[in-house]
Amino acid sequence: MLSCIEEYLSYLAVERGLSENTLEAYARDLTQFASFAARINRGDDEPCEADAASAGQSTVAAFIAHSMESGASSSSASRRLSALRGFFRFLLREGHIRRDPTVNLDGPRQARRLPRVLTVEEVDKLLAGPSGNEPRSLRDRAMLELLYASGLRVSELVSLSTRDVDLEMGYVRCIGKGNRERIVPVGQSAVAALERYLALGRRELAGASDDSSLFITNRGAGMTRQGFWKIIKRRALEAGIAAHITPHTLRHSFATHLLEHGADILSVQEMLGHVDIQTTQIYTHVTQTRLREVYAKHHPRA
Repeated sequence: MLSCIEEYLSYLAVERGLSENTLEAYARDLTQFASFAARINRGDDEPCEADAASAGQSTVAAFIAHSMESGASSSSASRRLSALRGFFRFLLREGHIRRDPTVNLDGPRQARRLPRVLTVEEVDKLLAGPSGNEPRSLRDRAMLELLYASGLRVSELVSLSTRDVDLEMGYVRCIGKGNRERIVPVGQSAVAALERYLALGRRELAGASDDSSLFITNRGAGMTRQGFWKIIKRRALEAGIAAHITPHTLRHSFATHLLEHGADILSVQEMLGHVDIQTTQIYTHVTQTRLREVYAKHHPRA
């Protein structure tokens, strides 16, 4: 099974163009399943390699059940089942197995959780935090402004190069999931923050480095996902926002605020880079929930 997993991951990387983070998640889930299937076949805890062709539906179901019994959330268990579905479909297509053990296997039910969204006032406080012309403040302000203006994923944000932004036309070009390219418009506030950062901050942060990354760390290298997570957490605390904030919170806020102010869902889907519109529709639930809260708070007979 381990050699089949390597073949599948190679297919995902070369032909599907999946990101390194996604490939790591698939590799982790599939190798855990291989280890579990090996123990099932062996009947004890001694390690041995499982045969992909011998994995039946009961083994897959037992693995998902074991994952949840070990503390995995329903969303994590569903992700593992999705990884296994893709894996066994690939093996069936390549002729490595005669039947797909995941066919007609239902995943765990998931409670639909609405994403955490900042209010417009909270966003204003967050973006106003990094002030002055100190290079790091200019960089942090530009990153926060651009993230809220475009709804990029954090991996897309830190992967931008200086060639990916057109400040004169007001757009950013990014490569999203599945190696899909999209063009996203950027508003005047973000453009102004980027212009100040590029004119007054980036050159000083880069020093002698020839790194083409748009956003540079204090050491002159390209910004990392982990580095920006630390920045946004620190800036949220400085702004007095007590709620748990991540880069994805600004992406959620971008989409929700657009819909609240009349944007159509197809345009929001395209800007977010969602393949399936059902993924975007979660934000319509957020806006409906907030409308109900406003009604309950302000209507005299609510």
